Amino acid sequence: MEVYSKSKPMDVNGQRTKVTWKIEVLSDVHSKSMDVNGQVTKVTWRIENFSTIQDEELCSENFTVDGNKWRFLIFPKGSTVDHLSIYLGVADSSTLPAGWSRYAHFGFAVIDQFDRELSITGVTTHVFNVNGADWGFPSFLPLTELRNPKSGYLVNDACLVEAYVFTDRTIGFISHELIVKTDSDKLKTKECDCVKAAMDNQRTTSTKAVEITNPSPTPPYCQIMAIEPEEPTEEDMNTFFTSLESKLWSSNTNFSREEAKEALAKVEKALNMTPVNFYDSGKLSPLKHAFKILASFDCSSSTLTIEQKKELLAMEESLKELADRAAKALQNKNILTEKESIKLTITHKLDRNVIRYKEVESEVKQVEKRLAALHVQVEEAQKERENMLAEGKEIFKSSKEMKMELEALEMQWAEYEAMAKVAEEEESIVLAEWGRIKDFISSIKGKI
Repeated sequence: MEVYSKSKPMDVNGQRTKVTWKIEVLSDVHSKSMDVNGQVTKVTWRIENFSTIQDEELCSENFTVDGNKWRFLIFPKGSTVDHLSIYLGVADSSTLPAGWSRYAHFGFAVIDQFDRELSITGVTTHVFNVNGADWGFPSFLPLTELRNPKSGYLVNDACLVEAYVFTDRTIGFISHELIVKTDSDKLKTKECDCVKAAMDNQRTTSTKAVEITNPSPTPPYCQIMAIEPEEPTEEDMNTFFTSLESKLWSSNTNFSREEAKEALAKVEKALNMTPVNFYDSGKLSPLKHAFKILASFDCSSSTLTIEQKKELLAMEESLKELADRAAKALQNKNILTEKESIKLTITHKLDRNVIRYKEVESEVKQVEKRLAALHVQVEEAQKERENMLAEGKEIFKSSKEMKMELEALEMQWAEYEAMAKVAEEEESIVLAEWGRIKDFISSIKGKI
């Protein structure tokens, strides 16, 4: 069993109220009488100075079950009615993706600190989603019954609330019997005497809100006990209470007409509930006592026959069986609801994928067109490059030939310069002689 525990003062309506917060993973919880076996996360919330709280809502710290974050909420004065209201909520619902859903099989208990088996419990299953991130019991316990000093729900102005969360869909694991018979504290055998001693102190001492330092991780329930009895085994306790129950049922207890009427009213109230609500209410244990009263009631004017008494005793088992079957049916319906939510989410994703695939297909065609246009441009550029390379080769060839011709000229340049110089001299001689002849002809022109 893994345990996480801490205690801290909390501001409630301007006062300091101590809350003790403990998380346990109950591994291999097994009971032959209940025929269950599995793992449950148990959260215990002890709230002191409860009657001084003025806040409408108390929210627990987050706790994790199978990797998912949860919390539970308590309305000390009721959410809408004069009842204590308790809900389980998805702690991180605001950050989850669209279409999320989360299943939980869970139960709550307000512990009777005099007699744990008289604790008020409620068990249900629910598929949480974006449309409902909180689920629970708005009318869990009447405030008049909670504050009744004869009950054990407020002792020394402290309220003990437990939550049990199980996320496996294959089995309806949590029940009233599991809750009232599950007590992981090793001082369970001393709890009743200690709480009663605390109750006696409560009747004589007023309680005020004070800040209390953190206790040790495993404080004793009662400081007045000096000797710790031997720890009983689960089998010892089951044997003891089974024997005690048989003895009590076999005793010839006489009940008054008022007790019989009250028992009948409880049975009628339970029958006016739906089987699922009756299963969630956790009121099977009180009804068992009511059926015992009715079956044992004896009045000369209204004595029940043996057959009627047997039928009454059988009805108690029938109600339990019918409530279990209804709860299982609701669980199966919730599974279908969850699957429908998953199916809808997948369908929406597939629709988006189809739309996106068509968009991608269109984009690919556009890219292919651009690639084709670029291919034409590449071919034209390659041809232009080839032409330019060919022109460059012709320029290179002609330039090389002209360079050779220039080099040949340079080699004969001195000879050409000498020939030019001789030619200039020859030209001067020719022009001089030409002028002389021209002058002679002119001189004789007048004589002819």
